[in-house]
Amino acid sequence: MGCGPGQDNNKTPERTDVKEVIDIIHKINNYWQANHPEHGNAFWHRAAYHTGNMAAYEVTGNEAYKAYSEAWAEHNEWKGAKSDNKENWRYSYGESDDFVLFGDWQICFQVYVDLYNLDETKDERKIARAKEVMEYQMSTPQNDYWWWADGLYMVMPVMTKLYNITGNELYLSKLHEYFSFAKELMYDEENTLFYRDAKYIYPAHKTNNGKKDFWARGNGWVFAGLAKVLQDLPEDNPHRDEYISVYRDMAKALAGCQQEEGFWTRSLLDADHAAGYETSGTAFFLYGYLWGINNGFFDRNEYDPVVEKAWNYLADIALQDNGKVGYVQPIGERADQHTVNAETTADFGVGAFLLAASEMVKHLK
Repeated sequence: MGCGPGQDNNKTPERTDVKEVIDIIHKINNYWQANHPEHGNAFWHRAAYHTGNMAAYEVTGNEAYKAYSEAWAEHNEWKGAKSDNKENWRYSYGESDDFVLFGDWQICFQVYVDLYNLDETKDERKIARAKEVMEYQMSTPQNDYWWWADGLYMVMPVMTKLYNITGNELYLSKLHEYFSFAKELMYDEENTLFYRDAKYIYPAHKTNNGKKDFWARGNGWVFAGLAKVLQDLPEDNPHRDEYISVYRDMAKALAGCQQEEGFWTRSLLDADHAAGYETSGTAFFLYGYLWGINNGFFDRNEYDPVVEKAWNYLADIALQDNGKVGYVQPIGERADQHTVNAETTADFGVGAFLLAASEMVKHLK
């Protein structure tokens, strides 16, 4: 099932404390926000940062963090892609305003819902577009909306969050319908990992060394997305056991591929295909493990060593002295697409680190 031999996890790790982790959250987030005072659009990479920023707000109570996400949401009119002509709404890859049904334009709704939930007096305007888009999408007969692995993080949590506000059962039945399509398309039952999309399925596609090519960040999106879904999914949901089963099987497989220094290489089964450090996949995996341990889905004794090593990589290697998060593979879809170094950073990588660090605070408490 896994990627290789198990690790020697018998070393006693140094204890990390809550204050240290909170200090790291502030160091990272203050650096990012100070260097990015302008708010861009609501496309996936910015929105993924804001999912981490909201987690940082939850554990620190720093009002500046909430205000930063609120200002970004206002800047985008609480919308993703902005077309109002439903006849033109599309969900293949697209960065223009017609791609309303493309998941990369829907992840922003997670942040809008979180901000809405924080309001003492609820402001419907914050979630009106989210409900309009998702309810239109669910009214269509298509089920192939999530045709790439990232889409599972982008949209699955939107549907559970909106279910919890509206009580509309369709959100949960369509969630499973779309997930089933994605799983059938991209999930490898033997290795219990996800291909990035249909182009990467073995044996039509192989790594440079002839192995299956499971992209780290792609699997990070799925693993973290499952954690977020289980957080919000009702205990009696008929599909809950299936999500838990995939989540647990991925955890086992991923533990077997972790490198000795705590990170995961960009191609999970083939460390030589794209060698070296990578932070975004590692941070999403760490978040997924921590959430699973914190909420009783994973055995602490089994996975604490994985967590400790991953955290040490993030805190000691990925995090630079000035607060920059380094070794983030740039935007792209191939494991071997880029050169990655200490200066390589990106909004979604910072968001992933903030998610992991925020969950680490809960873990230590």
